[in-house]
Amino acid sequence: MSDLRKVSSSPHIRDKATSSNIMRDVSIALLPAAAYGVFHFGMNALLTILLSVATCVATEYIYEKLMHKPVTVKDLSAVVTGLLLAMNLPVSVPFWMPILGGIFAILVVKQLFGGLGQNFMNPALGARCFLMISFAGRMTNYTYYALGANSGYDAITTATPLAVLREGASVNVMDMIVGNTAGMIGETSAIAILIGAAYLLFRGVIDLKIPGTYIVTFIVFMAFFGGHGFDGTYLVAQLAGGGLMLGAWFMATDYVTSPITPTGQIVYGVILGILTGIFRCFGASPEGVSYAIIFSNLLVPLIEKYTIPLAFGKAKAKGGQKS
Repeated sequence: MSDLRKVSSSPHIRDKATSSNIMRDVSIALLPAAAYGVFHFGMNALLTILLSVATCVATEYIYEKLMHKPVTVKDLSAVVTGLLLAMNLPVSVPFWMPILGGIFAILVVKQLFGGLGQNFMNPALGARCFLMISFAGRMTNYTYYALGANSGYDAITTATPLAVLREGASVNVMDMIVGNTAGMIGETSAIAILIGAAYLLFRGVIDLKIPGTYIVTFIVFMAFFGGHGFDGTYLVAQLAGGGLMLGAWFMATDYVTSPITPTGQIVYGVILGILTGIFRCFGASPEGVSYAIIFSNLLVPLIEKYTIPLAFGKAKAKGGQKS
């Protein structure tokens, strides 16, 4: 690190938070959902998580060594990317897929754009969408283990609750909240995700602006356009199903790819809720969280441009220019 000192006018803000501390807290917050994924889907889920994390860390280390850049694996951002990527994969994927996804996330989405703080989209979601587009069949092959079932089968391959909802059939909302459903490794249990979210809120890593606005906007959109009105059971199923809870609390709140202005965060949350509702109601897939977040990531510079607060004592002149 340079020994040069930065000189600037007051006020000065001092904070003990560091990238590694923040990433450590996010990793801890992801553990309940990851642990439930291993419990629910078996040891293949654990191996997928380990492969994804190891690949992301190794890719970042090797790239930075080859490029003669400071090695940043100790900031734990690669660990978080690996965790999030694995939690966005079905347990049935072959083991080369988290490896390929991890390389894409770190090398293409993160490092080639300058590393941590420079990537324009969430690396884990970028890799998930890359895998979804490239290997759609494998990414939509959902297997799960019915807890307490006496069916005589080791596992069940079935449609996700959101797909069932789209067909007009009923779903067991309590199973969706607990996580006894088909889906991605880390997104099935809303309870486990909310435990992690509560930890992040308690630690001050995130606040309610983005996830709260996202969820409320989504509920309102689905109430008007989902075809079921303000049916509480349907709305809860939409919230607990798919990647909405994981996306709202852990990926939409990514510091690098979300707005820093308070008003911008609210606008960002509204856009996320509307896009997710559009994709779920009118898209080809019953899901849509990943694409909604990535598309919104691309809008962040524009959102920040028009939501930067005026400096104290400044006023807007005619034509919208600051005076």
